Amino acid sequence: MRSFLLLLLILSTSALRGQSYKFDFGNGPVAKGYEQVLPSMAYDAARGYGFLEGKSPKAVSRGGNALTGDLISSDSPFFFTVDVPEGNYDVKVILGGSEAPSSTTIRVENRRLMVDKTDTKAGKQQKKQFSVHVRYPEIAGTDKKVRLKSRELEYFHWDHQLTIEFNGEAPCVASVEITPNTSAPTVFLAGNSTVVDQANEPWAAWGQMFPVFFKPGKVVIANHAESGETLKAFKGARRLENVLSMMKPGDYLFIEFAHNDQKPGGSHVEPFTTYQEMIREYVAAAEAKGGIPVLVTSMHRRRFDEDGKIINTLEEYPEAMRQLAQEDGIALIDLNAMSKTLYEAWGVEASKKAFVHFPAGTFKGQMEDFADNTHFSTYGAYQLARCVVEGLRKTDLKLKKYLKKDIPTFDPAHPPRFEDFYWPLSPNVSVIKPDGN
Repeated sequence: MRSFLLLLLILSTSALRGQSYKFDFGNGPVAKGYEQVLPSMAYDAARGYGFLEGKSPKAVSRGGNALTGDLISSDSPFFFTVDVPEGNYDVKVILGGSEAPSSTTIRVENRRLMVDKTDTKAGKQQKKQFSVHVRYPEIAGTDKKVRLKSRELEYFHWDHQLTIEFNGEAPCVASVEITPNTSAPTVFLAGNSTVVDQANEPWAAWGQMFPVFFKPGKVVIANHAESGETLKAFKGARRLENVLSMMKPGDYLFIEFAHNDQKPGGSHVEPFTTYQEMIREYVAAAEAKGGIPVLVTSMHRRRFDEDGKIINTLEEYPEAMRQLAQEDGIALIDLNAMSKTLYEAWGVEASKKAFVHFPAGTFKGQMEDFADNTHFSTYGAYQLARCVVEGLRKTDLKLKKYLKKDIPTFDPAHPPRFEDFYWPLSPNVSVIKPDGN
């Protein structure tokens, strides 16, 4: 019976893969071919879309064009979610248009950054597009599922929906159009808490910042990393199998592990033997699917010596990955080397801004100081993502052609100031440190 129900799910999902979803936000006339979205429409499973719990946005109607003449705005973040099949999608939005200026930042699923701060003048609008990956815990073509950790059961990126977070000083949206993208290459990310889409403030990782640097429609970032994972655990939980079930020729697999793999226990691997063997296993699996592996050396932890130089707590693991890449002719992004330069450029005190260092009371329910030297603040995660982008530019990978043209070069020796970084806080906060160290 279970296999029969799973078959029905797969067949129904396949039938829907070509479907587009068009939503006209506001209480005015509804554009042809669009579904109307009113502020009062909380998510309903029967309907298949709606707003999540939180402060309700308001409708604004200016008249005129049915699609752009009405909209929904708010003075606080709001979440809109849609039931969609697993896969890649291009999302087009029309922002702004109210009688007052608007400012909108867009994230999806677990705070995955898609559209940076977008300002519109009163009555003016902007069109934006981004590409997003939606995944299911069910592994396509099998009766297996990814073995999720208990905390993951509440994560947006494991439900059967696409959840869009409209944030900023005055988020304002007139329409949303979601269309399947079956042709663009997918970049799958395999890693731990330094890569994962962290679900809650104030934690962040470079993988959730990565999508915003790529041209929409040309490539899709699929971050399958999870906190606390190792090469062995990632495979054992069927996360690698899930990635491979979706991989097509020309897709990429970025591999970044070391922080947890070096620790004693059942997942421990030795740098120049079992660590390299496991990486080669991942590489071979990706290549068997026609995928392109990319190795990313793990960034340093924040630990300085008395002279303000970074202490290498990752021992020989980064060097083992470098040597493997050289021996096997695999593309390498040396994030480990760039992070050393970056941290030392910040120095002992300024580098705290890049990590989760916050005094007690900064966030709701935070009774103790945060002093985490492994996990990043949103500012730090963004700078690490810029390092990865810069490392990508130095490779021969075709993927670098899909980077946005207006991205300036990044020099880890001269990082931008924390005071110039903009990140409107998401409503979801956790005082629990992510797995891994």
